[in-house]
Amino acid sequence: MRRITLLALLAFSALTYAQTLRLSEPVATTSTTETFGAVIDETVTDVALAQLLEAPTDYLGEPVKVNTRISKVCQKKGCFFIAQQEEHVIRVSFRDYGFFVPTDISGKQVTLVGELIKQQISEAQADHINSDLAGTEAVITAGVQYELVADAVRVPK
Repeated sequence: MRRITLLALLAFSALTYAQTLRLSEPVATTSTTETFGAVIDETVTDVALAQLLEAPTDYLGEPVKVNTRISKVCQKKGCFFIAQQEEHVIRVSFRDYGFFVPTDISGKQVTLVGELIKQQISEAQADHINSDLAGTEAVITAGVQYELVADAVRVPK
């Protein structure tokens, strides 16, 4: 009986570990948050995701601080996530592929500092991004897309 319990515990631990991938360590931690990338610059202007996406040309290339909910995270590495506030959805990548977030943070409300960019997404790139999200529905489509390139992401524990 002890052997079965031990095997069950080991199997559960392995399954739990397999579902959460952390390829970056936080650069700052508090009792309630972890920050990945760089420390959050609190002097950057707060912008709501809706405001950012309703007038994107006003914010292109400018640093912004956004509080948003993560709807999906790249399940392969945590190398990007999809931020969503109501119907407003945007992909968030990380500057120079320089850090990653944990893969189990979908649904959490985060604060990020980054820059809005405009880019052309090919059909192959959109398929690759959607595949990494491990979902059944396409979140990113081919064509001109806006994306936030984050320098810092603060995640609640």
